Amino acid sequence: MLNFIVNPHAKHARKALAEISPRLKETEETCRIIQTESREQMKETVKRLCAAGERQFVAVGGDGTLNALLESLEDPDLSVLGLIPAGTGNDFAAAARIPFGAVALDLILGGVPKPTDYIACGDMRCMNIAGLGIDVDVLERCYRMKHGSEKGKYIRGLLTSLRKYRGQNVTVIADGERISGKTLIAAVCNGSQFGGGIRLCPPAEIGDGKLDLVVADCPKRWKIPYYLFKLMKGKAMRLPIVKHRLCEEVRIEQSEGTFVQLDGELRTSRILTARVVHGKLQMFRG
Repeated sequence: MLNFIVNPHAKHARKALAEISPRLKETEETCRIIQTESREQMKETVKRLCAAGERQFVAVGGDGTLNALLESLEDPDLSVLGLIPAGTGNDFAAAARIPFGAVALDLILGGVPKPTDYIACGDMRCMNIAGLGIDVDVLERCYRMKHGSEKGKYIRGLLTSLRKYRGQNVTVIADGERISGKTLIAAVCNGSQFGGGIRLCPPAEIGDGKLDLVVADCPKRWKIPYYLFKLMKGKAMRLPIVKHRLCEEVRIEQSEGTFVQLDGELRTSRILTARVVHGKLQMFRG
């Protein structure tokens, strides 16, 4: 059975649900639509379904919905995932070549799931990008804001971080090699973009069995807007401050910070450990 897990609070989820519901009634596939009101409720629901033997799930929402679904699976290595992109950023959908909205249903009903990598971060998981640095600084500011739209909060948080961010002292250990210094951003990539279209690591592939480690040294504060602009334009690999390498395991230790981000969700942790889980998870994708 295909279990469609819907986040009705995702930006375009209600519209996507209205479009896919008639098609699901016509298909020969056995389907079930479940709307959840919170991340916690979603996790409880998916865990209960897994305990009952269910293995096929489709996230209807954005990167946060997909992340919550992945983390809720009893065993991702025995699971099949689908995605109807209906969030704000839909960054993993871009890497997985999944079209926006209800059109993605064609991949699920008419396609064959493909082996897909994900990132194991200790007892946590993520599909797309995990890391720390100025992106976490922006997210922390957004989460403290009580008023405004998500986009408005992000813009305000970004503008404040551009004025106040001074870099994060980190030690990065990748497959035994050590890198230390003050960073603008340090990220472990399975997908190629984050933050609603920022192409941090265009070469990243979600099925190559490797993690793309991107570490950008922190420049002088007045130069940060220039380098961030280049990052947002997908030119990170060309910048002299950026180090990029392929690896299978990464450990990033920050000396002062208390948060990391996994697929845009903040987690309390001073240390980020990440390893690629290659080809175990099956996913409907392009």
